[in-house]
Amino acid sequence: MAREGLDDDLDLENVGVIREIYDDSNAHEHFAQELERMLEEKRDVILIEPMSIGDEAAKWIRFGNILHKGAVICGTCCLLSPLLLPGRAALVHGPLGFMSGACAMLYFISWQSDPCCKYQVDLDGRVMSRLRLEKLTTASPLVLVRRDDKVRKYLQYTVSGLAVLYTAMKAYEWWNS
Repeated sequence: MAREGLDDDLDLENVGVIREIYDDSNAHEHFAQELERMLEEKRDVILIEPMSIGDEAAKWIRFGNILHKGAVICGTCCLLSPLLLPGRAALVHGPLGFMSGACAMLYFISWQSDPCCKYQVDLDGRVMSRLRLEKLTTASPLVLVRRDDKVRKYLQYTVSGLAVLYTAMKAYEWWNS
């Protein structure tokens, strides 16, 4: 339901299309430059016809999503480990807190500043079905949709920060006991 609200906010006039037209031997570089330009222009929807660039963009977005989910899930499990595993929490929260912090730090260093982090792949075709598409050279382009990720980042950094803080506190207690 929440995604429908986000999709309703999209400006369907602010759509960029990277067409699969091979003019010369540097076509792949032209496609990559065109994608970079559209990401920097903050287009609401980007359609990518060339499969090679589309696959690269989808993998990079998936990588960022994995880092985000790893940080949040590991951090949540770390913070809940004393409740779920009262006798064994000491064995669990350390690695989980470390992994949460590592994922959050890697996300912060390598992903947060990338303009691609604001986009998600439209897997269900909801956005694509609302677009008026003329003259596409492929029947199934990759569709990138711009999303506001402020809440997602706040959640990630809060959970990861608390997990690292909890792990450090427990390590300090263990060291001084």
